[in-house]
Amino acid sequence: MNHPTSAKAPDAPGLEMKLSVPSDGTLGMVAGELAAKVAEFLGVERASIGATLEQLTSRVAAAGQDITYEFRQVDRELVIQARCNGRSSEARHPLPA
Repeated sequence: MNHPTSAKAPDAPGLEMKLSVPSDGTLGMVAGELAAKVAEFLGVERASIGATLEQLTSRVAAAGQDITYEFRQVDRELVIQARCNGRSSEARHPLPA
């Protein structure tokens, strides 16, 4: 039996994940490990993602504040956005072909 398929818009995300954790402590480290796993799955170097999360976190959150990370695959990029208390910062990593 054939199932109908819908065409995906070219700019529709291939991956979309949101995670909210305290900016420091054990759960903050879990966010880093999860980001590394996502990066590895998509073919991005793990070390660069850890540094990216640290930079994003330092731009938007003070120690102990809750921060929300969003991971999206858009076209051939991994987009990571960090949000906290009305502030946000974004980084993009090209994905391997």
